[in-house]
Amino acid sequence: MTPALTRADGSPLRVLVVDDEVNIAELLQMALRYEGWDIETAFTGRTAVAAAKDFAPDAIVLDMMLPDFDGMEVLRKVRAHSPEVPVLFLTARDAVEDRVAGLTAGGDDYVTKPFSLEEVVARLRGLMRRSGATEARPEAVITVGDLSLDEESRDVERAGEPIELTATEFELLRFLMRNPRRVLSKAQILDRVWDYDFGGQANVVEIYISYLRKKVDAGREPMIHTKRGAGYVLKPVS
Repeated sequence: MTPALTRADGSPLRVLVVDDEVNIAELLQMALRYEGWDIETAFTGRTAVAAAKDFAPDAIVLDMMLPDFDGMEVLRKVRAHSPEVPVLFLTARDAVEDRVAGLTAGGDDYVTKPFSLEEVVARLRGLMRRSGATEARPEAVITVGDLSLDEESRDVERAGEPIELTATEFELLRFLMRNPRRVLSKAQILDRVWDYDFGGQANVVEIYISYLRKKVDAGREPMIHTKRGAGYVLKPVS
């Protein structure tokens, strides 16, 4: 699945869906919630304007044809208090002049009915990226058993006690922790941690494994194990 777009603080993006056809609004709501976003729906222009004020959406999917007033009037009212919110128009009319009118009125993009849900999602993602939405990053903290490593702060702890590592020790431990219970050969470790083959100096891996053991396993049940003739493996304590 594509990484979720979020607000800068990591909270879910908010999308207001405005369409007087309830089945279309519900389909859009379902598809957009699958993206991890918070969704509010409105079925008239009047309720759309009120929802835009209360819900403070990061984007609006707006039908051009509504029962009370049209989408362009909704857009004008919304832009009076939220001038930056991106708007994706939905229109059943295929005429070029209608598309131009919508974009001239301040809409950012349009999709012509009938449309695919995938197209709406793709257009919205593009609009929100341009307006500052960010992709959710993978979890920064790696945890194996009682050992944790924060890839951003570079803090390492075992059972809540901090462990001070050099830059190379940190990279070696990170590689082991990203591959728990997997035996890693000296050649794999050299390639990943040092980026090249030391050739006859492959014992550098043994040296740094011993450094890690003194810091990670000292006085505790060991997590770093040697598989003779095969390599090294990090396993949580059972």
